[in-house]
Amino acid sequence: MPVISHNHYDHLDAQTVEGLNAQPDGPPQFFAPLGLKPWFVEHGIGNVVELDWWEQREHRGLKIHLLPVQHWSARTPFDRNQTLWGGWLLEHPQLKFYFIGDGGYSPDFRDIARRFGPIDLAAIPIGAYAPRWFMKTMHVNPEEAVKVHKDLRAAYSVAMHWGTFRMTDETLDEPPKRLAAARAAAGIPTERFFIMRHGETRKLDALFKMSSALSLQKEGLLGGSPK
Repeated sequence: MPVISHNHYDHLDAQTVEGLNAQPDGPPQFFAPLGLKPWFVEHGIGNVVELDWWEQREHRGLKIHLLPVQHWSARTPFDRNQTLWGGWLLEHPQLKFYFIGDGGYSPDFRDIARRFGPIDLAAIPIGAYAPRWFMKTMHVNPEEAVKVHKDLRAAYSVAMHWGTFRMTDETLDEPPKRLAAARAAAGIPTERFFIMRHGETRKLDALFKMSSALSLQKEGLLGGSPK
C-alpha cells in the first residue's frame, strides 16, 4: 500500500513506482494527493485513489488520511502547484503512524495533534534545509524537526529525508549531528527521536505495546504511565 506525498522526482520516481506495481502477488493499492492519478495512468497504473487534504479512506483495517503540510509540487517548469501534496496518517486501532513527507515548519502539526491526539510514531524529515533564506518555507531543519516532534506529542519519531541525495548546501552528515544537539537541548531521549542506518530494520512491538497501554489507561483500566 504505497502512499505518495507529492510529485517531486525524489518522492515520485517512475521506475520505482512501476516496480512496486509489478509485485508477484499482484499490484498494491496506491494512494496519492489530488491530481496525480493521470501521471500514474500514463505509466500503466490505474489502481490509484486520490485524496484531498483531510479526506480519509479505509483499506485493509487502516484509516488512511491525507493531511496538509507546507510545501509545493512540480515536475516541470510549467506545472507548479497543479497537483496537491501532503503527509499521510495511517491509523490502526493500536497505532497511529504519521509520514510527513516534505514540509516547512507550520501550525499544521499542532492542528493535526488537536484533531487526532498524540501520534505513536512520526517520520519527520531532517535534511535539505540550507540555505535557510531559500529552504525555510519548504523544509524543516533538525531544530524545527524537534519542534514538530513536540507539536505532534509523538511518542516516537524516526528521522528521514537525509543522507541520500545532496540537494542543498549542508553536508550529508550534518543533519544527524544537529538533530542530536537539538534533541539533547530539548531533553528528548535518543530512543524517542531516533535515526536509522541505511537499510536498517526495526520491529514495532514496543510501540504496539505502548499504544495498547495508553488506550487502557485512557479507558481507566490501567493506572500509571506506560514505560
